[in-house]
Amino acid sequence: MNDPIKICVIGLGYVGLPLAVEFGKKFPVTGFDINQTRVNELMAGHDRTLETSDEDLAAAVYLKYTTSIEDIKDCNYYIVTVPTPIDSHKRPDLTPLLKASETVGKVLKKGDIVIYESTVYPGATEEECVPLLEKFSGLAFNRDFFCGYSPERINPGDKVHTVTKILKVTSGSTPEVAKKVDDLYKSIITAGTFMASSLKVAEAAKVIENSQRDINIAFVNELALIFNKIGIDTQEVLAAAGTKWNFLKFFPGLVGGHCIGVDPYYLTHKAQELGYNPEIILAGRRLNDNMGFYVANRTIKLMIKKGHTIAGSRVLVLGITFKENCPDIRNSRVIDVVNEFRDFSCKVDVYDPWADHAEVKHEYGLDLIDKPNGNYDAVVLAVAHNQFKETDIRSFGHSDSVFYDIKGLLDKSLVDERL
Repeated sequence: MNDPIKICVIGLGYVGLPLAVEFGKKFPVTGFDINQTRVNELMAGHDRTLETSDEDLAAAVYLKYTTSIEDIKDCNYYIVTVPTPIDSHKRPDLTPLLKASETVGKVLKKGDIVIYESTVYPGATEEECVPLLEKFSGLAFNRDFFCGYSPERINPGDKVHTVTKILKVTSGSTPEVAKKVDDLYKSIITAGTFMASSLKVAEAAKVIENSQRDINIAFVNELALIFNKIGIDTQEVLAAAGTKWNFLKFFPGLVGGHCIGVDPYYLTHKAQELGYNPEIILAGRRLNDNMGFYVANRTIKLMIKKGHTIAGSRVLVLGITFKENCPDIRNSRVIDVVNEFRDFSCKVDVYDPWADHAEVKHEYGLDLIDKPNGNYDAVVLAVAHNQFKETDIRSFGHSDSVFYDIKGLLDKSLVDERL
């Protein structure tokens, strides 16, 4: 455990790459990914997720990339940053995490430390990952090798709160290892670190961060439904309430992405496994998961009021990424809006200047258009990209078109309704 630090980062996505780059400015780092195309792209000096600039990639002078397990055998710190999605039944899918643990287990040596950053339910590291590390290495946990957990806090598209500027929670499977893990992250995290008392506490801290946001957004989404029935504008109500110093500023919208729309299911899975039914968390999830259908149906009703024949009407949806000003389409709930319009036999065009056409086609079976064309019967602003702020969306419609603003991006006078 006193050997020179050699780090392997497993998984080079939105979380792993920025971390590997920062460590790679100070220590020998090997970035491992099973996607050869991804590795080739990074070796060529470009990150298509746009989380890391070409300049930052070049600055990581001690960082190399590989898809070969042979190239990571000499490392002594293994940091696992693979996705932890949910399946079609909204159950945790630990497949990427378990496969990554198998890979690390095959190269694990005495004294090595394995740090997990992937979001899991409390206890998953010791209950699911450690047995695989022991099985494939033949080593004993907390005698021959050790573990840490330091939850990722990456915010895709955010160029202010980058990896080094976000306070990092750390933990270790023994007090001595916890200190080593904390010191490792302190070497790059300028915002500082917080050492949790155990792996489970660190795991729980991560999963409740996004569960808390999910519940608060569900609350304002429910307010939006109520205020629509009353006939008042939700954005105006929130602006008025927000003048109080301790009012929490959350806004209604679609809740997708790799964290807020997923992480609560990890916590509820563990709770149900233990015989407890987490009513508030699941109620918030149900409400947020239905917002796309609500938006489409509200738009349809507004179209009917203006005399439109719904079947065959042309609808433009602006944006498909799960959030503004980034190309990340993972778990985007905009697809719910699109699919609901299609169920009404509308002809739907989707335009997004940030999203990769091939990736959207692969993930959602959806062909993005290169630019809006023609007079649409309805236009739905779904993602608050900067480009849409500077666009006259009314130019995409005609005198009887319906304009719906999910994000509250536009002035009330420019749209028929805001969420």
